[in-house]
Amino acid sequence: MTNYTVHSQDTAPQGSKAILEGVEKTYGFTPNLMAIMAESPAAVEAYATVAGIFEKSAFSPTEQQIILMTNNRLNGCTYCMAAHSTISGMQGIAADVIETLRDGTELADAKLEALRVFAVQVNTQRGVLENAQIEAFLAAGYTKASILDVIIGTSFKLMSNYTNHVAQTPLDDAFQANTWTADQSVAA
Repeated sequence: MTNYTVHSQDTAPQGSKAILEGVEKTYGFTPNLMAIMAESPAAVEAYATVAGIFEKSAFSPTEQQIILMTNNRLNGCTYCMAAHSTISGMQGIAADVIETLRDGTELADAKLEALRVFAVQVNTQRGVLENAQIEAFLAAGYTKASILDVIIGTSFKLMSNYTNHVAQTPLDDAFQANTWTADQSVAA
C-alpha cells in the first residue's frame, strides 16, 4: 500500500497551501481528506472548486446532503459518511433523515425520496438513465437543471470517495461520533 502524507500548511506543496489555509479558516481545522488531497495541488483545487460550485446549486442543504450521503453510502466511503453525518447535524438536518441516508432506506418525504432514488440511479447506472426514471424525477418537482446538479454532486463525491479508498484516510476526531461502516447499509 502507498502511504499518503496528511499534510499541514507547512508540509503541503506550494500550490496547496492557500487552499489548506482557507479550509482551516472556514472549519477551524483541516480535515484529513483535504490534507491528503494537498499532495496534488490540482486535486485539492478541483475538490474545493467543485464543492463551491455544488453549493451554488438550487438544492437546499438537506437536498445536497441527500445526494452526497447517498453517493457516500453507495461508494462505501466510511470517511465521507461520518463527515457528512456530522456536517448534516451541524446544518440542522433532521436526525431521522440522516439515519435514513446512512441506512439507505426510504425517506418519508416523497419529493426528497424521489431525489434519493434518482441519486441512486445516477450512481449505480453511471448516468445511463431510462426516460421513465428522468420523467419520474421531473414529476416529483425537480427540473432539467436539477438533473445536471445531481451529476455535479455525484462527481464531487467520486473525487473524495475514491481518494479516501486509495489513501485510507484516517477519520478526524471531529467526525468520530458518526463513524459508519458499509455493512450498516441495507438497501441500494
